[in-house]
Amino acid sequence: MSKEPQDPTASDMPPPPPPYSYQEQQPPAYSSAPSTYPPPKSESASICQPVTGYQSFRDICPECQSDTTPLTTSSSFDDDTVRRGFVRKVFSILTLQLLFTFSVVCVFTFSTVVKEAVINNLWAYISSFIIFAVVAIALSFCKSFRRRHPWNLVGLVVITLSLSYMVGTIASYHNTTAVLITMAGTLIISLAIIAFSMQTRFDFTIFSGALLILAMDLIMFGFICTFYYSYITDVAYGCLGALLYSLFLMLDCQLMVGLFSFRLDPEEYVTAALTLYLDIILIFLYLLGWR
Repeated sequence: MSKEPQDPTASDMPPPPPPYSYQEQQPPAYSSAPSTYPPPKSESASICQPVTGYQSFRDICPECQSDTTPLTTSSSFDDDTVRRGFVRKVFSILTLQLLFTFSVVCVFTFSTVVKEAVINNLWAYISSFIIFAVVAIALSFCKSFRRRHPWNLVGLVVITLSLSYMVGTIASYHNTTAVLITMAGTLIISLAIIAFSMQTRFDFTIFSGALLILAMDLIMFGFICTFYYSYITDVAYGCLGALLYSLFLMLDCQLMVGLFSFRLDPEEYVTAALTLYLDIILIFLYLLGWR
């Protein structure tokens, strides 16, 4: 009887495992601490980099826009809403000033009693001139005064009252018809200049230095005319003065509108109203023949 040879590898192999049963095996224990993983290389590199300066949210993520992003990057006067509100406020104040001043002029011109009282009391005119000069200089050179509400409006009211008395006193020395004609001519010239300066594209704000030189020449011309007085020189002086301050009115209107090289700050509504008011009053006085 022959014996078959046995395979040596078959005897060394372990016995097969028993069949797997899900019923006999217990589930693994639950761990409350989550497993941690090392951060990626890109994040770890960004964390380890030192910050040399302030970084905003838009610097980190340029695609996203922050809620605090300003609506406009230019100055506040470039906003159409701010500019329209500024112009509307200035013209409202200017209208009230002119209505009051020309009302005073009409009273001083038509009333004979008031006219005689004003002419016989020149000390009131001198007092008004001193008050006007002091308050006008304070508003022009003191920035905190002309921007502090309501003191800036109080100063503007004082200037309007004092200058209205001065203009009424000057008008009381002239004929009533001449005063009315001059008043109508001043209003027509002022409205035409304001309308033209607000719609033209020509920049008059760059000629402020030239207008200042012309103003000094006009003062010297008036000083010379006091020694060589004649009717022709008086008329020429009045026409040149009205023309000069018409140009100043055009320049100040463009400074207020703010569409050209130079402009006023939106907080300078008192300064804008004062300059326009003085320009119109000086046009009236030069046309009336005041010197």
